[in-house]
Amino acid sequence: MFDREVPRGLCWRACNVHLWLLFAVCSCLLSASITASGQLADNQTRGFGNNQNIIFTYLQNFDCVDQPTLDLNFNGRLAQSDPAEMQTPICQPVTEPTQDPAGKNIAKTAHLYVLVPMFSTDNDQNANDAMPCSNGGRPGELCGAALGAELIKLFGFVPEAWKTHPRVPTQCPDPNHRVPGTCTMHASSVDLSVTLHALGKTGPPTAPIFLPTPNHDHVVDNGFLTTPPIWWEVRPVLVLDQSDWPDPDANRGITSSDKMDAAEAAGRAIEVGSNFFLFFKSELLSHVH
Repeated sequence: MFDREVPRGLCWRACNVHLWLLFAVCSCLLSASITASGQLADNQTRGFGNNQNIIFTYLQNFDCVDQPTLDLNFNGRLAQSDPAEMQTPICQPVTEPTQDPAGKNIAKTAHLYVLVPMFSTDNDQNANDAMPCSNGGRPGELCGAALGAELIKLFGFVPEAWKTHPRVPTQCPDPNHRVPGTCTMHASSVDLSVTLHALGKTGPPTAPIFLPTPNHDHVVDNGFLTTPPIWWEVRPVLVLDQSDWPDPDANRGITSSDKMDAAEAAGRAIEVGSNFFLFFKSELLSHVH
């Protein structure tokens, strides 16, 4: 009875039904993975642009540009005569070089706006809520309770930007890199000395003030939603009002450069440049398979 041949038409229909079901299941799983994880691979993160979700694919490491006549460590010696300044990256908001890592005039470099949540949803007064250093951090880096105490002193609370467990959704840390202060192909610490001085929180810098890289989101200009791999200048945007913080589905908050500009004009956000650059390509999430 097992030798009876199955009609070819019936076999063709049955096989196609099975293939169709397999394809449907795989498609659903892939769709669920994209939605739930917020990224497609270990070297990818989400971003926003023109009120849409986009995906960044990083193809090499970050670069924090130091030029011969800069003095990023404030020791009174220009970088061209200070070999020690070349031995560790100093990623410094506000300070801008004249060229990006490819040697191109920075005025022609694409912008990656990094949204930093400089508010607290609960007026957090617990210094222990501040994030620890990744892998111990670098010498002198402010982390953990010491970081929390300093943030409370400077801002009156621990901002969501430096909480180990922020109370708002962020794209970095990402689902595949959940260690606070980290994100794929990013620096794990930043020098906030110039920023704090610009905000009137401290005097002129005399040395770097290293903190873990803050929790953050990304926004690109409307014309850069689909872009081949290039260098992008990181432009930190300090978001001061919780109502401007975006939700993961881009339904509200700052999810475009237009909305970011409006928040800045209203005094609810502050944008600065930096010497920090990332190298990646961007694609609309709906176009990623």
